[in-house]
Amino acid sequence: MNSEKIEIFDTTLRDGEQVPGCKLNTEQKLVIAEQLDELGVDVIEAGFPISSPGDFHSVSEISKLVRNARVCGLTRANQKDIDTAAEALKYAKRPRIHTGIGTSDSHIKFKFNSNREDIIERAVQAVKYAKTYVEDVEFYAEDAGRTDNEYLAQVCEAVIKAGATVLNIPDTTGYCLPEEYGAKIKYLRENVTGIDKAILSCHCHNDLGLATANSIVGAINGARQIECTINGLGERAGNTALEEVVMVIKQHSHLNLHTDINSRMLNQMSVLVSDLMGMAVQPNKAIVGANAFAHSSGIHQDGVIKNRETYEIIDPAEVGVNASSIILTARSGRSALAYRFKHIGFEVTKNELDFLYQEFLKVADNKKEVNNDDLSMIIEKVTRKIG
Repeated sequence: MNSEKIEIFDTTLRDGEQVPGCKLNTEQKLVIAEQLDELGVDVIEAGFPISSPGDFHSVSEISKLVRNARVCGLTRANQKDIDTAAEALKYAKRPRIHTGIGTSDSHIKFKFNSNREDIIERAVQAVKYAKTYVEDVEFYAEDAGRTDNEYLAQVCEAVIKAGATVLNIPDTTGYCLPEEYGAKIKYLRENVTGIDKAILSCHCHNDLGLATANSIVGAINGARQIECTINGLGERAGNTALEEVVMVIKQHSHLNLHTDINSRMLNQMSVLVSDLMGMAVQPNKAIVGANAFAHSSGIHQDGVIKNRETYEIIDPAEVGVNASSIILTARSGRSALAYRFKHIGFEVTKNELDFLYQEFLKVADNKKEVNNDDLSMIIEKVTRKIG
C-alpha cells in the first residue's frame, strides 16, 4: 500500500510566540523561518498580520525569504483582517490566508452573542473574500473540539462551497479524548459533501497532555495536515509538538503515512527555538529533551550497552543527537561503569572493576551524577590502594 503524505503546518511563529515572554523580533523570526523551510515543513504560519505593525512586517519579510513552504497569515472573519493579511503576503511565492470563526455553542453565545445561522454566513463571507486575494484559503472552526458534529459538518460544507481548500478542526481547549477527536474527523470525512475538495487539518492543544495523541488519531481517521510547533510551544500548556508527530509517523510505518520532514534536523531546530525564545526544554521532553536518550538505571544501561534497541525505539542519530548517554548515578551498575571508564581511555579488568565499583558507590551516594573528573579521581585512589 502506498504511503500517504501528512502535511506539516508549523505555527511556532504565530501560536508558539503567544507564550508569555517568547516575543521574537523580525530578525529572529527570519532565522527560524529559514530553518523551518530547510527542515521541510509544508506551511509556515508566519503570524497574525493585523495584530501589530511588527507582526505585519515580520510576515512580509518572511514572505520574501521562504523559498519552498507556503507562507500563511492568520485573520479573523472580517474584511480588514483579510485585507491586511493579503498585503503582508503579497511577496510570498505560495501564500495562504487562514481565516475563521468560533463554532461551538459557547463561542457563538458568549463570544459573538450570535446564532448558528449567522456564524455560517460570516464564515462563508470571510472565505469568499479571502479567495479574491489567494487561491489557497484555510478555514478554522475555532473550538471545533466542543462543537456539535452535525453543525460542524454544516459549517465545513458551506465553506468548502465558498472555496476553502483546507479545513482546520481545532481542539482549541485541549478538551477532547483521542477517541472523540478521531470520531469527529471520521464523521466529517463521511458526512460533508465535497470533503474530497479540501484537506482536513488537526490543530490540537495540550491542556490535558493529549495533543500529539489527538493529532495522530486525527490523521489515522483521514486528516492530512497536522498543525504543530517546535518543542510544543503555544498558548497555555502548548500545541502539538512537531518533533513528536513526525517521529510517531516515522516509527509506525504500518500507518502508511509519511512527512517530508528531515528528522535529523529536529534536535538543532529545538535548540535554536529554545535559545531564541528563551524557553528551556524540559529534560524529559520526548524526542528533544536532554534525557530523551540518557540512561541512568543500571538495568537499562546494561541493556543499551549490549544492544541499543533494548531500551531505545529511535536511533538518536535520526533526530540529530550524536549518541545515547550513559549517566552514572548510584543506580548504575558495573557494566555502565566499565563502559564509561573505557570511554575516557581506561580498560579495566574484572578484578579491578570490583574495587573501582565500591569506590564509585561512595562517590555516587553523595552526588547526583558522577562525571569524568570523578572517574579519574577514583582510578587514582584505587590504583594507589591496590599498589
